[in-house]
Amino acid sequence: MKDKLTVLRDKINAIDSEIIRLLNDRAKLVKNVGKIKQSNNLPFYSPDRETKIYNMIDNLPSGDFPKKSLKIIFREIMSASIRLEEPLVISYLGPEATYTHQAAIERFGLSLHYTQEESIEDVFMDVEQDRADFGVVPIENSTEGVVNYTLDMFIDSTVNIVSEIVIDIKHNLLSKARTLEEIKSIYSHPNALGQCKGWLKKHLPNVSLFETSSTAKAAKIAEKDKTAAAIASLAASDIYGLNVLAKGIEDKINNITRFLIIGKNMPQRSGFDKTSFMFSIKDKVGALYQILKPFYDRGVNLTRIESRPSKQKNWSYIFYVDVDGHIEDEPVKDSINQLQDLTVFFKVLGSYPKSKRG
Repeated sequence: MKDKLTVLRDKINAIDSEIIRLLNDRAKLVKNVGKIKQSNNLPFYSPDRETKIYNMIDNLPSGDFPKKSLKIIFREIMSASIRLEEPLVISYLGPEATYTHQAAIERFGLSLHYTQEESIEDVFMDVEQDRADFGVVPIENSTEGVVNYTLDMFIDSTVNIVSEIVIDIKHNLLSKARTLEEIKSIYSHPNALGQCKGWLKKHLPNVSLFETSSTAKAAKIAEKDKTAAAIASLAASDIYGLNVLAKGIEDKINNITRFLIIGKNMPQRSGFDKTSFMFSIKDKVGALYQILKPFYDRGVNLTRIESRPSKQKNWSYIFYVDVDGHIEDEPVKDSINQLQDLTVFFKVLGSYPKSKRG
């Protein structure tokens, strides 16, 4: 049996050596691609190319190696490859161990440089002023709804939406304490508190709740107060040295949050795209119907529409819309060209590969 095990391990070692050799061959090609991109002023990160690689994995015949694991491996291969081309900087709504941080790593991998910011506005400013190549911000949660501040930032910002990512949100109760009975106060982001209110009412009905700017900020507070607890990610328990008193305390199982990747260049078609835009209209009967009718006439699917006060005039609104398709697709392009004549204000926010879950 020992001889058989040795033979199998030798074969695995040979395969591992071949994988490493091929990765080095790939790295040489990546460097050449980087030179071409640099000389032609092309973006180093291509969400459309990334989507095609993931689609290629999805379309592979099923084998013994899980496709989900293959995607994780390729995420890190692509992350290291981008670093070989250009050491990109990614700004995100911090601090470390927030769900936005988690989303940033899931999108860009571990090889790039990350910088944390205290506000969504600061993330936008990092990208606008070239302190970061891309930014990651939350846009909506399946339970708590849209993040209005992110929507509002797009009104005056010059950045584009270049990609999106949807992740599962698993909330956990973290503390220096070892039992629930020791907890006198609980801290977290307002959305996290709202997503866990049923569990909190049942298990800790008399404990005071306090809002913080992020779940990681709550973990920092719990780190210094043994009677305090935080609702945060499992990653926060490791970073801030907290005990996990309860896992998965969110009230709804399918609790997901959508994040936007913002940058300055619009991606090319991937074949599985979404276009986002905003507009305001004249206050008259049937105005919104006239705006949306071109999309219906051309068979363009509207996946989301939100309205926000314009802050320019009382009772005037800006509408935010997501539609299926890329702006270079004729039905989308024609619809948008038609509605621009009907709007007081119009702005395309981006055309980008959509999440398989978004």
